[in-house]
Amino acid sequence: MSAAKGVLGVRAFIPARDFALSQRFYAALGFEAGHVDAQVAVLTLGESGIILQNYYEKAFAENCMVQLMVEDVDDWWARAVPPGLAAEFDVQHPKPPVMQSWGLKVGFIWDPSGVLWHVTQRPA
Repeated sequence: MSAAKGVLGVRAFIPARDFALSQRFYAALGFEAGHVDAQVAVLTLGESGIILQNYYEKAFAENCMVQLMVEDVDDWWARAVPPGLAAEFDVQHPKPPVMQSWGLKVGFIWDPSGVLWHVTQRPA
């Protein structure tokens, strides 16, 4: 029997230095909130999601990376990344998608806690 049988998904726990600010940040990128309480916010984007946690450790957050794979990275970027994201949330400016040496076209987004998102598409 395959270990994949019955698996419905995988969600990472993402740290939040400022829980409310991080919730607004992810909403600006199109994530939708499901269950939210004082400790966690279950956020979905398409068929995937994350669990935002009201917990922060600088070393962990700044070394945490998440890959978001989309059908068309340029299209998603144009629709989903607001032009004023960096100023509104006091985050590093997103780096639009470019082809990387490892063969994927990737855009980079940092969240308010320093978590780095790699937004990419499957290679042709």
